[in-house]
Amino acid sequence: MDPATLAGLALAFGMVLMGILVEGASPMSVVLPAPMILVIGGTLGAGLASSTLRDAVRAFKTLPKWLTFKQPDMDSTVDTVVGLADRARREGLLSLEDAARDVDNEFLRAGLQAAIDGTDPDDLREMLEDRIASKRAMDKITAKYWNTMGGYAPTIGIIGTVVSLVHVLENLAQPDELGHMIAAAFVATLWGLLSANLVFLPIGARIARASELECAHMSMAVEGLLAIQSGANPRLVGQRLRSLMPPDQVKDAA
Repeated sequence: MDPATLAGLALAFGMVLMGILVEGASPMSVVLPAPMILVIGGTLGAGLASSTLRDAVRAFKTLPKWLTFKQPDMDSTVDTVVGLADRARREGLLSLEDAARDVDNEFLRAGLQAAIDGTDPDDLREMLEDRIASKRAMDKITAKYWNTMGGYAPTIGIIGTVVSLVHVLENLAQPDELGHMIAAAFVATLWGLLSANLVFLPIGARIARASELECAHMSMAVEGLLAIQSGANPRLVGQRLRSLMPPDQVKDAA
């Protein structure tokens, strides 16, 4: 699990809380049910209205996966592919039938099985690249859903503030209460900005980045599968695949 997002959210909200305390205010002064309900509920509603029900369900259903995302171990995948390439060159492609069942990576396992079944190399590449493109498109929609809510939240916060200020103007005859009511009115704007910049937009960015890493890993696997199918030299396969990796992730195994 890559803890960056969870740690970042904890740090961000912790700094906000510390800022409130340093100012000598009470954290409960910004925890007001009415503006929070208006901002969070309004943002969720606007997000749903701007998308489809299926997209909304997917966005929340896959959220735990993205928050607990573990960066793919590309070097381990290279070692696996090199081992398979070595065996395929010595014993033939059909000898990988049993080994394919032990491959943990579902994408690599499915591609390897297709290669063993005799799929044409051009067809295999097209099939696997279409699968990557489909995943990339779906992840893009999910990231956009969270980014869209991040765009709505500040404006809905302003709407909440305007609603509260209308209530303030209705009570001008109570000057002793005006200070408290005006302060409470701006809490909606605060929650709109906080939810957008500390929750919705970071989650959208996290999904986009995690998707990039997963798709890069899958693209590397495609090259490895095609190399196995063609009977390429295992050592050259390893060098080729490691050339596709970020330099800081390449170990000395090449």
